[in-house]
Amino acid sequence: MLNNTDVSIVIRTLNEEKYLHQLLSSINNQDTKYNFEIILVDSGSKDGTLNIAKKFKCNIYHIQKKDFSFGRSLNLGCKNCIGKFIVIISGHCVPFNNLWLEKLIKPLNNSNMEYVYGRQIPGESSFLSEARIFAKYYPKKSNIPQKVCFSNNANSAIKKEIWEKYKFDEELTGLEDIDMAKKIQNEGGKIGYVADSIVYHYHRETWRQISRRFEREAIAYKEIYPNINIKITDSIRYFFAAILGDIKHIKT
Repeated sequence: MLNNTDVSIVIRTLNEEKYLHQLLSSINNQDTKYNFEIILVDSGSKDGTLNIAKKFKCNIYHIQKKDFSFGRSLNLGCKNCIGKFIVIISGHCVPFNNLWLEKLIKPLNNSNMEYVYGRQIPGESSFLSEARIFAKYYPKKSNIPQKVCFSNNANSAIKKEIWEKYKFDEELTGLEDIDMAKKIQNEGGKIGYVADSIVYHYHRETWRQISRRFEREAIAYKEIYPNINIKITDSIRYFFAAILGDIKHIKT
């Protein structure tokens, strides 16, 4: 054992009762040598999220909805972590098996990685388009270390000392994970993709929610990469190319 609490698991929530019990049960059933705590940062849930979290004895912190950003919420959770390693998982993700945690932490402990992220696979209610995105960005083969600047906080882990050095950008409207990966790589640090640390990502959004997410991430991407200019015509072309790709996939 590394210390009394090796790992702090941070979960951001807003009305996550549908999968939270399954997530927390899976965390508690992990086959791991690490001692861990679970920290939940809630931004105003009105459903049974907090009752579920209390039953599992999570350490609960609150952030006002008006003050919420993805980075600010994570920083609140990370600031209250006592573990050497910080694991971040979405409230609507569920580990694929009981080796999820052990596999995710291993590169931080053994391979000089500062920041890693694991594989995401679709749940039973996922849209076809999202399933294809998961297959593209979260392949079956690990990449440790990776050269590309990418990470995703639906299933990730970072050394506490690295978080303390950089912290997540609280002003970004999204993509705080990619921003963190960029900062680490720019100073010679290493990030990696862990294909055998897998979560189901249950993420069935409405079209309006999807539209708002893409808008938030587009704004954030422009902040992270100010020299990259994507024209509206490019966006339209990418959109219709994705639709045609889904149609071809259905037919095959």
